[in-house]
Amino acid sequence: MPDIEIKKLCAFYGKAQALSDLDLSASEGEIIAIIGANGAGKSTLLDGIMGLVTCTGSVRVGGDEMLGKSSSATVAKGIGYAPERFNLFPYMSVKANLMVGAHTAREDVQTNLETVYRLFPRLAERKNQETATQSGGERQMVSLGRALMTSPSILLVDEPTIGLAPKVCLEISEILRRLSTEMGLTVVVTEQNANFALSLAERIYVLEGGKITSSGTADELTKDDALAQSYFGTKH
Repeated sequence: MPDIEIKKLCAFYGKAQALSDLDLSASEGEIIAIIGANGAGKSTLLDGIMGLVTCTGSVRVGGDEMLGKSSSATVAKGIGYAPERFNLFPYMSVKANLMVGAHTAREDVQTNLETVYRLFPRLAERKNQETATQSGGERQMVSLGRALMTSPSILLVDEPTIGLAPKVCLEISEILRRLSTEMGLTVVVTEQNANFALSLAERIYVLEGGKITSSGTADELTKDDALAQSYFGTKH
């Protein structure tokens, strides 16, 4: 059974339809990526999983239907979310921002905090620094760390490399890979940076205009000349 399974997912903003009949799944410990241009519907997909936008279809986590449930119920089911918008409190310290994510897993606070500091030593060094004064890469680390404070089994990560330097992108990639291999987390990443997704994910879905147009392993997608030229800048 997939750790998370989405079938026929449609999303709406009022009467406007943003996603159409999306099917995707991820197994326990797997990393999948959803790639697409700005406006393709990537953030809407993750918001839909979290119950933040009106959806129809099915979102099953561990076999249980989550569509229609509250965001807090989704978090309690084991889904952590690091949105591209960060949603950090800029004039609160790093540690205070991390603790915002701890309210659903109070019995694991110290363990989770130690895990976050182990994964992101920079945050431990700067735990008293206001996030408003941090770099984009550091704020991304805080966002990921806060999601980990909820004790998730599934981690949703929206556009983790946007605006970041290549060196920082490599750091983020290594952290996500460790979360999968060392901690067994299922990781769902959305990305405009197709080459980042190609190097990280075991399977990739291509999202265009609110619809999944292609899917497969990195090797399979790069063998499609038109797709490789459009997204990866290469031709088989």
